[in-house]
Amino acid sequence: MASAVTAPGFLAVDSGGSGLRVIVGEVGSGRRSGPLSSGEPVRTGARGIDARHFMEQLAPMVHELVDHAEVSEVGTAVIGAAGLATLGDGLRAELPGALAREFGVRTVALAADAVTAYVGALGARPGAVVAAGTGLIAIGTDLTAWRRADGWGHLLGDCGGGAWIGRAGLEAALRAHDGRDGGSAALLSCAEEQFGAMTGLPGQVYPRSDRPAVLAAFAPRVAECAAVDPMAAGILCAAARHMAESAVAVCPVTGEPQVALTGGLFKMGDPLLVPLHEELAKRLPHARVVPAEGDPLDGAVRIARDLAAGALALPCDGVMLSVVSPKGQGDHF
Repeated sequence: MASAVTAPGFLAVDSGGSGLRVIVGEVGSGRRSGPLSSGEPVRTGARGIDARHFMEQLAPMVHELVDHAEVSEVGTAVIGAAGLATLGDGLRAELPGALAREFGVRTVALAADAVTAYVGALGARPGAVVAAGTGLIAIGTDLTAWRRADGWGHLLGDCGGGAWIGRAGLEAALRAHDGRDGGSAALLSCAEEQFGAMTGLPGQVYPRSDRPAVLAAFAPRVAECAAVDPMAAGILCAAARHMAESAVAVCPVTGEPQVALTGGLFKMGDPLLVPLHEELAKRLPHARVVPAEGDPLDGAVRIARDLAAGALALPCDGVMLSVVSPKGQGDHF
């Protein structure tokens, strides 16, 4: 029996706080595999994102996908990675060569996860994307350069993100517990239901290595209270203002840019979305808010297809997005 016809392929990867998600697809067609997931975040070390640990997780998944896909090779790879802009020096230095040796990859694009979130939401069009989950970052482009705002983590920024909302809600709960102004009895009741006695709350938050996630877990309770509690509603209105400020900072000031919202935080629905749309309409009257078309993994797939076709229209700056042709040299894993 004749062997199956194979075609050139691409690899698309989304690396974030939940681990790796990986897709192999066929260049020039709409065919792609279902994603495989690792479920383990890539470690960071003295050189930032650990390229060795990245490859240890990635290689078995890619080999499994290629074995089941009708692709002759994986010539193009796009890696979208959380922390790439600030912790990506080691990954940029080591990963392209490792991909060349392991899979024969000839062209590698390394993208910050904000870039893949942008492309997943808007494609290669001018505009701005607010990506909000536990944290928050805004990214925009006029297709000549990238601009980013916030994304500085829960101690220094991520204003309006899930951890920010959760922390503000817990502060209001503690104010009510103490009898101080600015407290919320409704949020106090929710906090006691979720965490127990308020005297034990610091011990449940401060020692945790996943403190942002612990704080963000309270954000949905703030949304639940917003319809009946002015303090909770005020927290979400403040979050909406912070998000809009970040969008304004990165959105092109001319033309008719598009603005999209992406990330799990927006599943809270109207208590957050209504004030956010009001803020965006007021602050960005020349822009049009549109639904996000896809997620960061979809963005990595889009970049891979454009790159393989020689049609990449996104700005490459060596930090947010870089494209290299590895020679298979460097550290061996």
